[in-house]
Amino acid sequence: MDSFITTFHIDWKIIVAQTINFIIVLGVLYFLIVKPLKQLMKERSANIEGGLNDAKTNAILLANTKKEYDEIVSSARTEAHTIFQEGKKEAETKKAEMIEAAKNEVDTMILNGKKVLESEKAKIIEEAKQEIVSLVVLATEKLLESHPNEKFESKSIDQLKNI
Repeated sequence: MDSFITTFHIDWKIIVAQTINFIIVLGVLYFLIVKPLKQLMKERSANIEGGLNDAKTNAILLANTKKEYDEIVSSARTEAHTIFQEGKKEAETKKAEMIEAAKNEVDTMILNGKKVLESEKAKIIEEAKQEIVSLVVLATEKLLESHPNEKFESKSIDQLKNI
């Protein structure tokens, strides 16, 4: 081995110093680069794993929310249809009530009109009777003036009083 050491000019002091230097450099590299790099890789793996778990949770939450949304929309449509039908029935009821009220009002107006016409008719008949009586009296007076007869006169007056 001596020949080997002399051939390659290997000095054991240099090899020990280089080994110590290598160990120091290796220690410095381990603590300054490898250890922080391992920590960074561990954190990154945890973040990725957390992101995947969050994505799974969000997918489940999204599916549940979609189901709830569909149920709410379905119930809202049913409720809207029910409200629409109730409104339609109420409108038809109001329409029927308004038509009935209008018919009653028309009937009342017709009855009032008939009463007014009957009172006007009675008034006209009464006026006509009075006019006829006055005409008869005038005609009788003229007849009596032309034919003076007391018996006829008293009989005519009695008959006129009966009318």
